[in-house]
Amino acid sequence: MRAGVIVPAAQLVARIGLGNALNQAGRPVVRKCDRNGSASRFELFWESEKTEMNVSDGGSAGPWLSDATKGLLAGQVVVVCWSGFNIVSRFGSKGVFTPFDLAAMRYGISGMLTLPFFLKYVPPREWPRYMVLAVFGGLGYGLLVYSGFSFAPSAHAGVFVNGGIPFWTVVIVAVMARFHIARHTVFALFLSTCGLLLIGFDSLFGSHDQNEWIGDALFLAAALSWAIFGLLMRRWQIKPHLGIFGIASFALLFYLPVYLLYLPKTLQYASWGDITLQCVYQGIVAALVAAGMYSYANQKIGACQASMMLALVPAVSAIGAFFILDEKLSLTIMLGIFIVSAGAILGAMPSDGAKKLLSAKSSGS
Repeated sequence: MRAGVIVPAAQLVARIGLGNALNQAGRPVVRKCDRNGSASRFELFWESEKTEMNVSDGGSAGPWLSDATKGLLAGQVVVVCWSGFNIVSRFGSKGVFTPFDLAAMRYGISGMLTLPFFLKYVPPREWPRYMVLAVFGGLGYGLLVYSGFSFAPSAHAGVFVNGGIPFWTVVIVAVMARFHIARHTVFALFLSTCGLLLIGFDSLFGSHDQNEWIGDALFLAAALSWAIFGLLMRRWQIKPHLGIFGIASFALLFYLPVYLLYLPKTLQYASWGDITLQCVYQGIVAALVAAGMYSYANQKIGACQASMMLALVPAVSAIGAFFILDEKLSLTIMLGIFIVSAGAILGAMPSDGAKKLLSAKSSGS
């Protein structure tokens, strides 16, 4: 153990989900403070950046790739998968599928593939936590985002979901941890908020479908649900693959009976090609690969920085939807995408790099 590092405290902070995007003067550490002779509260202080510590369960990062590099690579995989998810889901929603059909294909395929492994590797005493994860990272997120695609285009999903996740993550962590947010993170939040408001204004008052704002609100709610899922995964230190197994398994058990008995279905009117596309992408790529890589990045680089890695998704989704789905992009939408992406990129930067950038801008002006 290196001098000056309190291992239990460091692990506690890691479980809260404090990423590099929220560091001001160094890494967060918690000291136990006694009041009247009893341990009753924790005080947050900042350790020098010169002290390095590894609080992940994986231990040493290995001779080739550091944990940060692994996390960033996983985040890039998520960007590709999630951009495709926005386009494929919008394609399905514009066709014959209802949001309930898309959710059934997502949870049905992923649940059947993972349920045997979940039952084998996760003891029943730990199931309640996985049920909670399934509510936020499975059912809550999926149903909200699929419903949103019925009202709003893919570009809006890219902004409000993938721009909303880092927004909600930073806000929740700041409130829970009760400490001041770094200056560059405050500025990143300001940019993201401006971009979200700009696109929301366009949805309400632009020459579009009058119900687009409903889709935007559903996307933003889906982002909140996913942000809570990501923070719980890190707080409980659940292994990424087990977390995904649990989400898929309980989503299958909770949702599929309700869908088969009560919810409207239009699968019988779809072609086998469309059904296969949605089953493969929703059930495997989105539910297993993208969610698993996000959870992995969350463990390696922190919840805040992992969520900020989604900065490229709005632009990629909008460009893909423009060429594949023929969805038009107004100047307001493009400006909003740029602002949200800029805010997310700034928030994802390490503290030192962001400080240099902001100080350079200040000196230049």
